[in-house]
Amino acid sequence: MPWYLIGVLLILAILILGGSHYFLYFSIVRFFPAMTPFAKKIIASAIILLPICFILTSIISRLGENVFTRAIYFISSLWFGVFAYLLMASVLVWLAVGVARLFGFQINTAVFASICFVAVAAFTAYGVRHAFDTRIKNITVSIPNLPDEWKGKKIVQLSDVHLGSVYQDGFMRKLVEMTNAEKPAMVVITGDLVDGTDGNLDHAFAILNNIQAEKGIYFITGNHEIYAGVDKVYGDLKKTKVRVMNDEVIDLGGLKLIGINYPKQGEQKDVPAVLASLARQFQGQPNIYLYHSPTDIAQAKAAGVNLQLSGHTHKGQFFPINLITKLVYKGYDYGLSKQGNYTLYTTSGQGLWGPTMRVGSDSEIPVITLK
Repeated sequence: MPWYLIGVLLILAILILGGSHYFLYFSIVRFFPAMTPFAKKIIASAIILLPICFILTSIISRLGENVFTRAIYFISSLWFGVFAYLLMASVLVWLAVGVARLFGFQINTAVFASICFVAVAAFTAYGVRHAFDTRIKNITVSIPNLPDEWKGKKIVQLSDVHLGSVYQDGFMRKLVEMTNAEKPAMVVITGDLVDGTDGNLDHAFAILNNIQAEKGIYFITGNHEIYAGVDKVYGDLKKTKVRVMNDEVIDLGGLKLIGINYPKQGEQKDVPAVLASLARQFQGQPNIYLYHSPTDIAQAKAAGVNLQLSGHTHKGQFFPINLITKLVYKGYDYGLSKQGNYTLYTTSGQGLWGPTMRVGSDSEIPVITLK
């Protein structure tokens, strides 16, 4: 993308973000006319500083972190989710006021706005708690001509863990414990293991060595590995027992595992072409394809893929973003899709980026039983 176009898009984004934040401030002040000047200054300061703090802590976190920067990052990133709901609540209040006037009656704006904002607080509290409430998602998938040694075996899919400022060692330990409890034959990590906000993740990666899977642990990159520095991620992971795949096919007892990495920054990578070039190594044989995002479905099916495992979307993280991801990814943003001998499972993942809240989306560990 040309630099001038990036500049135009950046300016447009700043104008939209700035305008929407001003609209929120204007709405709050109008809804509560009895508000003191001091309270107005506090609200204005919060609305201005929180987005700025998110950008600053995202940059600082790449160099090094402490408890203070992590707390600021968590609060400021959460703000974008809260902001979205406050914005929707404000629009709802304005609509209610307009409709009331249209039909010749009045509502107490301050009371109605208070009810809407309390609802926002409730949604936020639920969303934050739900973001850490990871659950097992059991799926059964049939693969043609599956070798006997793989029948009934389990595969655990880890994806979008986003290790960094919010999701740290404790979360990784929990995922490993839940994984081991399922007694998987194989574990696959379909990208975004890291968030890109922490420059030192050796300690978290080392926890992966505790995974017990007889057929091994296999990793492909997502977009956040690119942000974090893919060479560094590769180097750190190679100190563990995780097998880092690089656009290749591995034979695992008659089951072919295909792993294609996410395009690097500035790389003009034709993923369907890469998959097609690998097809002679797996076509007509039982196979599983790992790619970070649920894209190029028709090409994967044409190449002879049996099972594609993807993530990336987080199922939108929170309503109404999940409606947008469903539209963008043409219904493949989450769940199981089957077309003939081709099956796709897109997981909502375990961790998150940005607002640490899930509403209408679960933190899940897919456990795929093969038959």
